[in-house]
Amino acid sequence: MTTQKQKIINIDDLAELLPEIKKDNKIVLCHGVFDLLHIGHIKYLESAKTAGDVLVVTVTPDKYVNKGPDRPAFTESLRCEAIAALEVVDYVALNKWPTAVETINLLKPDIYAKGSEYKVSENDLTGMIVEEQRALQENGGSMHFTDDIVFSSTKLLNQFSADYPEETRKFFQTVIVEHGEKEVLGIIDRAQSLKVLVLGEAILDEYNYCEMIGIASKDPAIAVKYLSHERFCGGILAVANNVAGFCDTVDLIAMVGENETEEHFIREHLSQKVNPTFFYKRASPTIIKKRFVAEGTVIQKMFEVHNINTQDLDESEEKTLQEMIFSRIKDYDLVLVVDFGHGFISRNTARMISENATFLAVNTQANSGNKGFNVISKYPSADFICLNDLEIRLEERHHPGTVFDMVKSVSEKLSCPLTIVTQGKEGCICYNGESMLTIPAFAKKVVDRIGSGDAMIALASLCAVQRASLQITGMVGNAAASVAVSTVGHRSSIEKIAFKKYLSVLLK
Repeated sequence: MTTQKQKIINIDDLAELLPEIKKDNKIVLCHGVFDLLHIGHIKYLESAKTAGDVLVVTVTPDKYVNKGPDRPAFTESLRCEAIAALEVVDYVALNKWPTAVETINLLKPDIYAKGSEYKVSENDLTGMIVEEQRALQENGGSMHFTDDIVFSSTKLLNQFSADYPEETRKFFQTVIVEHGEKEVLGIIDRAQSLKVLVLGEAILDEYNYCEMIGIASKDPAIAVKYLSHERFCGGILAVANNVAGFCDTVDLIAMVGENETEEHFIREHLSQKVNPTFFYKRASPTIIKKRFVAEGTVIQKMFEVHNINTQDLDESEEKTLQEMIFSRIKDYDLVLVVDFGHGFISRNTARMISENATFLAVNTQANSGNKGFNVISKYPSADFICLNDLEIRLEERHHPGTVFDMVKSVSEKLSCPLTIVTQGKEGCICYNGESMLTIPAFAKKVVDRIGSGDAMIALASLCAVQRASLQITGMVGNAAASVAVSTVGHRSSIEKIAFKKYLSVLLK
């Protein structure tokens, strides 16, 4: 009798073994994550085995489980061991690819078994079932759809694990009851046809990883040992990359420096869907924010060095920029401005944008480079503003009331129909002039906070321009922020399929 350990085999070794077995047996292949092994999986595998003689199961590696932060709940080795413990299974292998297409081409099974929920290909968020069927046909195999009780590992994990606080689970349930998964994912899909103009400062974020040595013996200076560095497209470049994951038409107007433009690096790291137009600021470098951080699982910043010119554009530069924007602004469904306050967008330019955009979404960022002078009142009558707690307090200067009172005050002052204020681990506040909604944060582990606000406004704007509900807009924005804080800097952008799967996980 084959033991549990003997069943688990390297996938390349399995490929060499199967041709001999196929001479006298029909090979059935099942493929999946199997994050929480349950009765539905057992029924599925038992039904699959009836279609042939030898049952092979391949398991998705941890790095390709794109169901959002903190998934899978169980490591790839544990998931393989759990499957191998089932008597009905003959062989288990860890896959090497994100999908089963390459697996089918390698193993050439006689039968590929999927659950009944995949009979309608539209139900597969990844869209890969069609590609898998094509690969199967090319290798002489056929599909077998099991027809048994269907359970969801995700739903069971959501219901019975303590991953999310009760308040968060109640919010997800409210969205399910009032809107449903189909409506939420439909908003994401319809964003594809939007024409979006993204506008702001290009910033390169450079992370210099260091090891703390101590304090210098003669001066009160921190001493560190340099280890390595990496550079990301930040600022409006990161926003554009996030939007490009969901929309086919993304145009970008970004300020770069006339000196040290870094244009080659920027073009290399922009999504191919982004169509950039660069505005070259005279006598300036492209902004580079060099962060010196302690290496570890959580980013801990020690200090920053900025290569930057924060002076405002001169009169002729401002006129050129305004002409560049005005000549095309009415061509877009959404104009998304993230104003970092580094001398690119004056009050006059901001007013012109506000008066001419069909739908305007804005964040005016407070950071060490603008000394608190960059406030949202630059943009009268924006359609959607997204600020953090500090940024709305800067706008109000002094306000005796709560943050909820400040949200109402700023929204009314700017005649803004939709306001979201992010509050870090406390989640966000959403206000539409009538209703005030507090949505808890979804992130359970924060690696790096850089980029969370950029991700929030990028995805929330795509919902806001479609007039989605407060619940959907806030949820999508919060989900985007939670994805962003789970990675270092802008190392990766939000991808549509993975993001839809994450939303689907939250709504199980």
